[in-house]
Amino acid sequence: MSSVFEFDAVSRANTGTSNAKEIRRNGNIPAVIYGGSSEPQLIELSRNEVTKSLANEAFYSHVLQLNVDGKAQNAVLKDLQRHPAKDTIIHMDFLRVNMNEKIKVNVPLHFINEETSLGVKAGGVVTHSIVELEISCMPADLPEYIEVDLANIEIGGSIHLAEVVAPKGVEILALTHGDDHNLPVAQIMKTRGPAEDEGADTDSDEGATESEE
Repeated sequence: MSSVFEFDAVSRANTGTSNAKEIRRNGNIPAVIYGGSSEPQLIELSRNEVTKSLANEAFYSHVLQLNVDGKAQNAVLKDLQRHPAKDTIIHMDFLRVNMNEKIKVNVPLHFINEETSLGVKAGGVVTHSIVELEISCMPADLPEYIEVDLANIEIGGSIHLAEVVAPKGVEILALTHGDDHNLPVAQIMKTRGPAEDEGADTDSDEGATESEE
């Protein structure tokens, strides 16, 4: 799998808050790449390049190519820290990837056929319990997302992890921990109609009257 995300990075020797602030003032992002047989390496990336890539959902679940001082390294994003007030990126963590070994990453879920599902057409509302999954797979098999089809879910029905169809070569890690981890991913619930609302109001009024008496 060739990476559609490629970044030029430079190594940095200094650590500490003041150094990180200086990097950010210069329009870059301090980061670290670790894992594999090599030592952790402090790097910095162009803020503009990273910001443009973040608009693509696949960035978060894709094998990236980091060219650190001209040497290419495959990696996945493990953590991204943002400023609490400004929402700007202040630090990134990357995990090195060996293309011949399995990796564990989180990938988003895409829910399809919601509006045309049996339950929604009958007046129900979809609620999502899980929006991303931790999976294990070879880097070449890493999906950008996993689809969850809600077409045949009726009101009161749900779809669980065991019913999610993962791509070939992809393992949903939660299911390896036993049946009690087969959690619901999405449900279609009945909406309360006007008549039920009025009934609830009536009961409330009656309760208030009795209490006053």
